[in-house]
Amino acid sequence: MTSSVWVNGSLRASDAPQLSALDHGLLVGDGVFETLGVYRGVPFAWTRHDARLRRSAEGLRLAVPDSALLRQAADAVLEANGIVDGRLRITVTGGPSPLGSERGDGPPTLIVAAAPARPRRDAEAVVTVPWPRNERGATAGLKTVSYAENVRALAFAQERGATEAVFANTRGELCEATGSNVFVVVDGVVCTPPPAAGCLLGVTRALVLEIGTAAGMAIEERTLPLEALAAGEEAFLTSSTREVVAIAAVDETRLVAPGERTRALAHAFSELVASNLDP
Repeated sequence: MTSSVWVNGSLRASDAPQLSALDHGLLVGDGVFETLGVYRGVPFAWTRHDARLRRSAEGLRLAVPDSALLRQAADAVLEANGIVDGRLRITVTGGPSPLGSERGDGPPTLIVAAAPARPRRDAEAVVTVPWPRNERGATAGLKTVSYAENVRALAFAQERGATEAVFANTRGELCEATGSNVFVVVDGVVCTPPPAAGCLLGVTRALVLEIGTAAGMAIEERTLPLEALAAGEEAFLTSSTREVVAIAAVDETRLVAPGERTRALAHAFSELVASNLDP
């Protein structure tokens, strides 16, 4: 089905030619992106996602169009596609460049696309993968388009009947999943890896930490060994498209799903979405 996308200043049919064959995002993965949930035709947590896009771009020394232009493009794409509930993706790449790692001197490429919402799972099975995240790498904590590691890890998970893959870092600490952050309850405390673990700091992750704290729940960033996930009292994933979803199994270990805290945080997040689309 053909949809409309925004590319470098205008709406175009998604199946029409869009990019230079020399775009640096295509050739070397030089780019950043954000995926936002869309509710009632509005991109959720726009301000936070816009700020994170700029932090990621700064990490790559990549220019990003101003916020007003991004929002204009986002609104145009949602309207053109009739998206009421769904997902919106904003991608900025290094633009046409020489063959190799050197970036060209032209403007960046901006792509904005949207799709309807997909049904969410009630719970997910995850597997831990044998390849670590490098918490000291140049792109650690940045949301870049270099997702080949995630593609390989997710395929590894799916081959084993799971729906998400979880990484340790080079120190053997719990880090993150391919497209989501990980929370685990340890001795009654809801824990998620800290920035030093090398994980991407998700917008939903931040909101869940804030929601839990405001509700008086014991919730914190904490360094944990990878093994803590399977040993947890309960665990869950967070992301812009998953929201808050329980983990039912880690490798061969079954978990309570959803646990009491997972249910409470998922409900509180749904209430936030219903009351405030830009928290």
